[in-house]
Amino acid sequence: MRCSAVAFVMALSVGLAGFACAGGGAKSAIKVGEQMYVCGCGEKCPCDSMAHKAGKCTCGKDLVKVQVVRVEEGTTVVSVDGRERSFKSAGKFACACGSGCDCGTIAQSKGKCSCGRPLKDVKAKP
Repeated sequence: MRCSAVAFVMALSVGLAGFACAGGGAKSAIKVGEQMYVCGCGEKCPCDSMAHKAGKCTCGKDLVKVQVVRVEEGTTVVSVDGRERSFKSAGKFACACGSGCDCGTIAQSKGKCSCGRPLKDVKAKP
């Protein structure tokens, strides 16, 4: 019985640690009501850029300030010009600035962070 409890606690700890690291940073967890910056080009724009700081989309336009309406599995729903729009919560590209940068930029296309530095390609871990 004691061995089972220890195994359960270890498995839970490893799972939580993996979940915490998956987002790529301390500020990666998006919450309902939070102010974000997103690509305002519309649903046909493939960049799907989102950031915690103002700046440019990977498509070159200014990010627009929005409020998070809902957080669903794999998507973040925001209100852009009075209309709800869904963005992927995980980007193919993410900010690579390292510690000290909290722009939190993610995008579905290659480009630059809202802080102006190049985004890195996010590789799927085996």
